[in-house]
Amino acid sequence: MRRHAPATERNRDPIAAVLAEELPDAGLVLEIASGTGEHCAAFAERFPALTWQPSDPDADALASIADWCAGLPNVLPPVALDASAPWPVDAADAILCINMVHISPWAATLGLMAGAGRLLAPGAPLILYGPYRRAGIPTAPSNEQFELWLKEKSSEFGLRHVEAVSDVGAAHGLSLRRTVEMPANNLMLVYRHDA
Repeated sequence: MRRHAPATERNRDPIAAVLAEELPDAGLVLEIASGTGEHCAAFAERFPALTWQPSDPDADALASIADWCAGLPNVLPPVALDASAPWPVDAADAILCINMVHISPWAATLGLMAGAGRLLAPGAPLILYGPYRRAGIPTAPSNEQFELWLKEKSSEFGLRHVEAVSDVGAAHGLSLRRTVEMPANNLMLVYRHDA
């Protein structure tokens, strides 16, 4: 059953603009937490020289991803992947993760960074998108309200600090190379595996 996330239509072009600057010219992009599959389908069309591997832990999401990506020759079948558990993928030239870190337990972020550290070659990117907190920089009132909504869903959810995420990344050989201000008070964080 095909799902739809309205935010995808608003944010896919700004995200794609950053991806055009950060993704390799060819190779495999592993998308963690692909959700509806709309981003994967849009980016596969935008970057046809790349092979896309969507993933999600949710069975309904996997069905939606398959529906959105049907017929796209550069998209592999979606795989069940829980970032906090062993991964069914053992290599990638880039990893993309959109809107997962704040709406999953911290263990998922720990697993994401550990997995990226294992899979990525030196210089390869891990690219994150979503709302984050930064030390010394107040977040927008809309993000504060969003976090209250997240906490009502689960006490394990919430906006993460860029510094905390980066500390975990550093433990797995990942350095934050670029922070990009995005629409709707989101950020893109570009990590690269150290040589």
